[in-house]
Order: sequence, then C-alpha cells, then structure tokens
Amino acid sequence: MRRRVVVTGIGLVTPVGIGVEEVWKNVVEGKSGAGPITRFDAKDFPVRIAAEVKNFEPEKFIEPKLIEEMDRFIQFAVAASFIAIERAGLKGKTDTDRIGVIIGVGLGGLPSIEEQVMVLKEKGYRRVTPYFIPMTIPNLAAGWVSILTGAKGVNLGISTACSAGLHALGEAYRYIRDGLIDIAVCGGAESAITPLAVAGFSSMKALSRRNDEPEKASRPFEKNRDGFVIGEGAGILVLEEYESARKRGAEIFAEIIGYGANGDAYHITSPSPEGKGAEECMKLAIKDAGISTDEVQYINAHGTSTKLNDLYETIAIKRLFKEHAKKLFVSSTKSVTGHTLGAAGGIEAAFTALSLKTRIIPPTINYEEPDPECDLNYVPNEAIELKELKYAICNSFGFGGTNACVVMREV
Repeated sequence: MRRRVVVTGIGLVTPVGIGVEEVWKNVVEGKSGAGPITRFDAKDFPVRIAAEVKNFEPEKFIEPKLIEEMDRFIQFAVAASFIAIERAGLKGKTDTDRIGVIIGVGLGGLPSIEEQVMVLKEKGYRRVTPYFIPMTIPNLAAGWVSILTGAKGVNLGISTACSAGLHALGEAYRYIRDGLIDIAVCGGAESAITPLAVAGFSSMKALSRRNDEPEKASRPFEKNRDGFVIGEGAGILVLEEYESARKRGAEIFAEIIGYGANGDAYHITSPSPEGKGAEECMKLAIKDAGISTDEVQYINAHGTSTKLNDLYETIAIKRLFKEHAKKLFVSSTKSVTGHTLGAAGGIEAAFTALSLKTRIIPPTINYEEPDPECDLNYVPNEAIELKELKYAICNSFGFGGTNACVVMREV
C-alpha cells in the first residue's frame, strides 16, 4: 500500500538569497543572482562570471570548531537542512530511527581538493589536513546532516551530476511511500566555483561568455543563449508521510505523487537526440503519479541555457504532451539562479513546491528573442499567477545521460 508523501519543510541557500521568503520573492521578481566571480581571480579566464552565494555566514548554523572540517558544499547542505527542519516544525524531534537523510552532490569538495593539492606541492604531505577526505567526498553532506540532527534512518549520498538533487528527492519519496521511513531530509548541495571547474567547463564550451552582462547571461530557451552560468547553493526539502504531517498540523507545501528515473545510454555529456531519454523519464514519472499528461499544467524545466539541452528538452515535451504542450507553462529558474549543478534538483523542486503553494509560476528571465526551434510558453520575463494550479513536474538531467523527474500536486 502506497503511503502519501508531502513536503513540510523547505530550506534554501542560493545566489538570490538564503531562507525561503527572500529567495522565492527574488525568483518570482526575476532578480538575477549572476555577477563577476569573486571566489578567485578570474581576470585571465575566458569566463569571468558566476552565480555565487552572497553573505553566507556558516557560524549562524554550525559550531565554529566544526566549520573547518567541512567543505563549503557541506556547510550549504547543513544550513539549508536546519532551515528546512525548523520550517517543518521538527526541531528537537526525538523519534530519529524513522528519519532519513538523502542528499545529492555533483562534484563534491572541489575547493578543498584544489587547496590541499597546493598544500601538498608547496609544504609536503605532513601539512595536508587530516580532515581532507571527509571534507571532500560527496556523501558527507548527508553524513554531517545525519550526525548533527541525530537522524538514524537511511543515510545516502547520491552523485548523479546535475540530476543528483532530484534523484535524492525521488529516492526519499520512495523510502517514505514504501514505509521504510516516515520523514526524510533530502535535496542537493554544491559549491564548485573554482579555477579548475571554471576552466574545465570553459574548455567544454559549456559556459556563457557574456562577461560584460552577467545578469543577462543565463537565458534558457532564448535564441542567443551561449551556455550556462555556473552557480552554487543548496536546496533541501523535508518530506513526510501525509497522515503524520496532518495530525501534527504541519504546513504542507505540496504532495509528491510520482518519480521517474532512467538513462539515455547515449553520450557522456550530450543528451540523446530529440530528447528521447528525457521524454521517457517524464513519461515514467507521470505514469507513477497515476495522472494523464493533459493534467500537467507547469514544468520547472532543466533549462540550462545551452543549445542542445534546451532544444532537446523542448522536443521531448512536445513529443510527450502532443497538443497539450501548447497549453503548458514551462519555465527555467536557472535563468535567475544560474546552474547550481548537483544542487539544482533540490533548489528547483523547492521552487516547484512553492509554485503549487502560492499558485505563482516563476519566469524565465532574459528572454528577448524567441528561438524558432524552442516554441513553447516559457513564461518570458514576468511571473504568472493562476487561480488554479494543481499538477506540476520538475526535470533534472545530468552528464552521463542520467535523468530524473518528479511530479507534485497541490494539497
């Protein structure tokens, strides 16, 4: 018997703010989080822009003596988790055997890796910090959250590139739905704005080079898009069995009703032609939800602002939804936050839940000139408020052809 699973807490650390209300306000108003890179000197790089988290103070969430043991991505995960747990009204929860933690991370502790490589080269192996390994491995985002909250249920770190955050949410949904746990702290975290990451993505020609207009660089589905803007942050959701949430009077943002995951089996970076993998992934999620394609109203798209990703996601939507595709609202909040890699699925799932809660569909900003090949309603530049918004889906697709899709509905 499938149990109902709802979202009762949201925590966000993003390039457009920290918390829930501030972030959602900026996303709805279309305020870009992109700007010049400040994390390192990028003057000699072909790409000098990123969407950085501003004014993050880890000591507000973490004991100072523990901060030095954590890479920045772990700090983001812990902070967002504490925000989500408090918002869910679960602070001080004692029945921890039935609480799980599943957090997705893409690149892991790249800042610490780069730093400690320099220490090794310049000062020798004895000066490498003993915290180096646990600072950098991706599963320590979930590990630290589990340790600091006492959650003794399933403890998983998922690393599926840019799908990691949404895969974490989908797997958490399954654990609760099938009765293995009652509550999950889940989502994604990433902090990889480093010289090596920017150089690597630049070499692939994946990043926008609109250095003089960083706030206009992320422009998903728009004709003049030239790559994504690398971002960072964390998006954590608290999922809970519905009856438990209802009985304790918890605020419910949305209900998770379907999850799909599959692989393109095509290429290490490029999506499969005409978005066949993405189409099948959405189909799996909608089938799992037990609804028809005509009932879906909004898609929070993967929408990276790269040529092939945006084109093939558009084609996938048109192939799956057929005539109904013209009635869909499709927006990419990466136009505001940049592409936060492993954190993207968690952050965008939170935005999808907030859309259902507020009945507001956030815009795709920087949409100036339509691409004839991308011809859906991308909610250009201004948010839309609907009287009724019942069903929405969130997409995440990653390198290696790994795909995730989650279906949510209004409660």
